[in-house]
Amino acid sequence: MRWSTGYLLLIAVGLAACGGSSAKSQLGDGNGTTESPSGQSTQSSVAAQLPLGDGKVSTTGPRSGWVWSCQAANPNAPGAQLAGPWIGTTTWDPQRKIHVQGDVQWPAARFSVSTTSTARVVTTNRLPVHEGTGVFPISASDPAARYDSNPNAITAATVRVSLPLTPKAAAKPSCLGFGGIGVLNDGVLLFDALDAQGRDAVAHEVLDVCDGHPAPGGIYHHHDVPGCLMVTASGPATLVGYAFDGYGIYVIHKSDGTLPTNADLDACHGTTSVVPWNGKPTRIYHYVATAEFPYTLGCFHGTPVINNTGPPPGPPGP
Repeated sequence: MRWSTGYLLLIAVGLAACGGSSAKSQLGDGNGTTESPSGQSTQSSVAAQLPLGDGKVSTTGPRSGWVWSCQAANPNAPGAQLAGPWIGTTTWDPQRKIHVQGDVQWPAARFSVSTTSTARVVTTNRLPVHEGTGVFPISASDPAARYDSNPNAITAATVRVSLPLTPKAAAKPSCLGFGGIGVLNDGVLLFDALDAQGRDAVAHEVLDVCDGHPAPGGIYHHHDVPGCLMVTASGPATLVGYAFDGYGIYVIHKSDGTLPTNADLDACHGTTSVVPWNGKPTRIYHYVATAEFPYTLGCFHGTPVINNTGPPPGPPGP
């Protein structure tokens, strides 16, 4: 079952209703007709289109709806080798996007969160708990390989992070580095919204059914809050993970049931409101998941304890 596709379609409808992008996709003729990966024309609602994040990367400071990256994009870095037919000029269609095949279970997955008087200790072996992954490296027989021939395997490695129990704002925001910027409640590391080439990773990279894939070094990760976590969120605010500055990452449902948009959030993709925190309702800053780029964090609001848990995206090509 494609949790992410169905859920993204639902929240994309809300995004369009709230004034999200409705630009025509190059997939279609402007009348809602798109070409599927198999070459067949189908009808696709404009509401299914999400704004494409390509080009929305800053290296000089925070900017609403963008990622403030600690490094410049490398157009010669590894990544999806072909834009899928779900990607348009300014939008992309999650309903049309394919997934990496397979349902590999990880019984050795481990994830825990404990607290001391001053710290929240998050421990994971990087494998997903309660969910499977696709088959990686991507098989040549998998239709996904046409667009993204990810050669990496998934491997386990213990990551133990001590976060402040009560995080505080830094004197000024900071950029997001390579690799992990947080960890989600499925035990999987969260990377920012960019692929190694500086494109919208959620749109371009072909992911498995739970929106994950491995980076070099075997690091299985997400670039957004995946649909299989989204569907577990209930009520107005659900904690789904922690950024490496200690602040929580939440799925927030507005009064009409839709997710917030970038217009509701600051340049780091967060806001201050009352949410469940340390076992009680607390007015505190937090990051918020959205259907639109940059999906989780645009920069660090606090001081990160880790700002690079993965390797750089490879040397420039010839």
